[in-house]
Amino acid sequence: MSQPTRRVLTVPNVISFVRLLGVPVFLYLLLVARADVAAAVVLAVGGTSDWIDGYAARRLRQVSRLGEILDPLADRLYIAATLVAFTVRGIVPWQLTAALVARDVLMGVVLLALRRRGYAPPPVHYLGKAATFVLLAAFPLLLAAAAVPAVAMVAGVTGWALAWWGLGLYWIAGGMYAAQAAAALRSTAATDGRR
Repeated sequence: MSQPTRRVLTVPNVISFVRLLGVPVFLYLLLVARADVAAAVVLAVGGTSDWIDGYAARRLRQVSRLGEILDPLADRLYIAATLVAFTVRGIVPWQLTAALVARDVLMGVVLLALRRRGYAPPPVHYLGKAATFVLLAAFPLLLAAAAVPAVAMVAGVTGWALAWWGLGLYWIAGGMYAAQAAAALRSTAATDGRR
């Protein structure tokens, strides 16, 4: 795999920028306009484009440092915005939101600890991407279950199965990131102790 470039204007980065613009559009549609079906479409497109930007980066050999920041940022913003909006609208219970937010708070603490010691964030691994993908697949289904009575049963069961699966994967991935960070910090402490 080639090294990330410093290019800004790449196909994957444009996709990530559009994904970021989709967050306020989604929030407007869900919370202000109450256009639930349109909000579900924006959410589904945002989730699908998460896979597309990564595929395009690898396929077109346009992996960039900016993309390595934008992609997870867009993921976190979509997840956070969706959880807050869904909780406000009563689509998901606050306990699910709290569990997902708590994991992101844990990761924030881990990243701060790494940064203080001069480390970059741990590399994204497959399980973390899988957790995000499963959650981003669950959210449009949960919204469809709340908004479209004709599909409520199937969308609800599938959406909740994915949401709980995604929550579990999200925490397992968080634990793996935390373990990687702890190993790096222990290594630094051991090296400092030998000096």
